[in-house]
Amino acid sequence: QVYKGLDIITNKVSPQEQRLCRHHMISFVDPLVSNYTVVDFRDKAVALISYIFARDKIPIVVGGTNYYIESLLWKVLINTKEKANTAPGTVTDRKVELEQLDSVELHRRLSQVDPEMAAKLHPNDKRKVARSLQVFEETGIPHSEILHQQQEEEGGGPLGGPLKYPHSCILWLHADQAALDQWLEKRVDDMLAAGLLEELRDFHRRYNQEKVAENRQDYQHGIFQSIGFKEFHEYLINEGNCSPETSTLLLQKGIQALKQVTKRYARRQNKWVRNRFLRRPGPNVPPVYSLEVSDLLRWEENVLKPALEIVESFIQGHEPPVEPVKMEYDVNENKRSHRVCELCDRVIIGDREWAAHTRSKSHLYHLKKRRKLEAAGRTAETEGDSGGAETPGEDSSV
Repeated sequence: QVYKGLDIITNKVSPQEQRLCRHHMISFVDPLVSNYTVVDFRDKAVALISYIFARDKIPIVVGGTNYYIESLLWKVLINTKEKANTAPGTVTDRKVELEQLDSVELHRRLSQVDPEMAAKLHPNDKRKVARSLQVFEETGIPHSEILHQQQEEEGGGPLGGPLKYPHSCILWLHADQAALDQWLEKRVDDMLAAGLLEELRDFHRRYNQEKVAENRQDYQHGIFQSIGFKEFHEYLINEGNCSPETSTLLLQKGIQALKQVTKRYARRQNKWVRNRFLRRPGPNVPPVYSLEVSDLLRWEENVLKPALEIVESFIQGHEPPVEPVKMEYDVNENKRSHRVCELCDRVIIGDREWAAHTRSKSHLYHLKKRRKLEAAGRTAETEGDSGGAETPGEDSSV
């Protein structure tokens, strides 16, 4: 939502809603800027938070992308732009340049300068590998070493540096998965009714059509990676150049893709909350309060009233009337362990991911297949041995 444009697809707060409460960091980055990063977001947001505190107000971070929220809560990011003298919007972006390399070559380069970080990152995770390589190139210090320095600071932990705002709390709006899926599908339908297609056509014509014609479209950076734009790529580039029947099919394909990717993203967000907030090791983790939103008819009773009570308690320095969510975590769990499943020809990063992989249908299928082959091999070997053995009384001479 930091980018100008695509108000419907990014579900921005309406101007009417913004007049009820002052909002920040909405629609201020040009759509053609492709290298606005989480570091840029953090720097601007932290300054705004300080400004809000100075006016004796309480900042409320609403979202959204949990990685960006995490960047505000903990010291987990590394700023290389000052050292590289690069501002948002500058054409040259070393990370983007590195991402153009082959995954194998990119990972090989990182292995040479920061083997510890290379061992923690999946070779196919080009973004993270490129970022670690960029950190080394622009600071001269291995990414892993900088992370160790953050973790060793007072209040730091396995996932990064100390908590920035000690008196924070997290309100997690949680819904039954079936209900959430239904709402998300309806949300897409509501977007279409609100003029989504007109918005996409206009944005494509103004910012993307020329790139497509020159075969340089990029759906991996900036606003172009937004959920809902790339899903309609085929429809937008073929509209007016194909039969009405084909256009309708491409439109329906885009709508279904948007619904699926939206539901998938919601699942990833919930997984992030559980793994990065609720199971985050160390004492410096804000309490997370779960608010059940499955029944919208009971919104005031289940959500609004308890949320206000929790926030009011924090303001007054009292214990909230409800308990935060507690989830057990393994203090010995290694989120960056590196394993290779030779059976499936896959690299697995993380203890929990490895455990999940060994229980997956794909792995169990390959395991069952290998055992069958091994059993068949043993049977053939046994038959071969018995077939070539001499029988009593048989002349074995030539």
